[in-house]
Amino acid sequence: MITVNLYYTGANGAARRFAEEMEASGTADAIRAEAGNLRYAYFLPMDDPETVLLIDSWESQEAIDRHHASPMMATIAALREKYDLHMRAERFVSAEDAPGDERFLRK
Repeated sequence: MITVNLYYTGANGAARRFAEEMEASGTADAIRAEAGNLRYAYFLPMDDPETVLLIDSWESQEAIDRHHASPMMATIAALREKYDLHMRAERFVSAEDAPGDERFLRK
């Protein structure tokens, strides 16, 4: 599993309005329905009201590549432009893919 944390930052609540439009328009649900998508969820950082965090998880790099090649990306890009958002990303590989880490996790 590959997880990408995307931080969308704008001004005057733009990032939150972007996430609200992604949800209300059905775009977020369409992404969740794509083959290989495991999670697509927005969160609001408590210490930064101008940023929205998207946690986006996929089964594989191939699934991410299919998503990036889909027409859905034009819709997302247009909304990012509409709300004048800036982004930064963090990428993580699941602990399932990192042998030895399991012993440090309390379940």
